[in-house]
Amino acid sequence: MKNRTTAFILILGVLAMLTVACGFSFSTANFDDAFMAADPDGNQRTTVYGDEDVFYAIADLANASDDTVVRAVWIAVDVDDTEPNLLIDEVSITSGDARLTFDLANEAGLLWPNGQYRVDLYLNDELETSLDFQVQ
Repeated sequence: MKNRTTAFILILGVLAMLTVACGFSFSTANFDDAFMAADPDGNQRTTVYGDEDVFYAIADLANASDDTVVRAVWIAVDVDDTEPNLLIDEVSITSGDARLTFDLANEAGLLWPNGQYRVDLYLNDELETSLDFQVQ
């Protein structure tokens, strides 16, 4: 019985060393909520925008260490006079637990084409959620 216990402890020790050496992360970070809004504070939830609007993606990050990286990738999915699934922009924020606001504004004087859009939200390079919205 003592040999089995010793072997078990040895295996656990090796696994622990491999975890540290390989830099594995067992993060529990997640989004309590993620949504599109018409305002930067997230008081006016929406999925429909006008052609001059600023798009706001709001994500409530929870159970996150201070070095958690959240990335927003903005995509024109099916938009007038644009190739399908066109990457518009992407931005990353490093944060712990917080409400994060990502925004996308068009250049002055230009209008958003009508159609379907999406923002993909990643946690530490893993796709966590996608938010669909439209311009009409």
